[in-house]
Amino acid sequence: MVSLLGIPPQVLFGQLLLGLINGSFYALLSLGLAVIFGMLNVINFAHGALYMVGAFVAWLLLTYAGIGYWGALVIAPVVVGLLGIVLEKTMLSRLYKLDHLYGLLLTFGLALILEGAFRHQYGVSGQPYPIPEALRGGQNLGFMFLPNYRGWVVVASLVICFGTWFAIERTKLGAYLRAATENPTLVQAFGINVPVMVSLTYGFGVALA
Repeated sequence: MVSLLGIPPQVLFGQLLLGLINGSFYALLSLGLAVIFGMLNVINFAHGALYMVGAFVAWLLLTYAGIGYWGALVIAPVVVGLLGIVLEKTMLSRLYKLDHLYGLLLTFGLALILEGAFRHQYGVSGQPYPIPEALRGGQNLGFMFLPNYRGWVVVASLVICFGTWFAIERTKLGAYLRAATENPTLVQAFGINVPVMVSLTYGFGVALA
């Protein structure tokens, strides 16, 4: 058997694919964080807690409303995004002209509150969530067995990351967003509601979680 760098090809390719799969999870989780920090200069320590809220929304939809995975993929980001808009409007918007440390402390406190509330209500044990029927099983790639769900995560991650980049860098809305973060006064002079754009950007960033 031919080896690469002293490692059997099956092992090497398997580890590379596992790295791609895990990287896709992390890319999706960090994408919203990058949007918020890159566009709004907010160090959002609450991002992980909002990711948890999204997961719980999906679980609650399944448990109490019978809405499965595909419906939750639409509803959960909307719910978390709306929560993010409320947080931005009521709290974060008051701190933009202050030192970044205040935003960091606020979002850190929000993370503790959200995590503590869910821990108190549901405990620390994980909640079961079944893989949808369409994504069960897997594919034999020769060097490893790839679960269909993991493959779906890779594809979804690529599509969402590319779509977010395209929206920010190649559309008129993205140009307005970038201009609003650089010179909000000038952008408002052209009749664009900068506070609303900022709120929607924060909501979109946390919805990506």
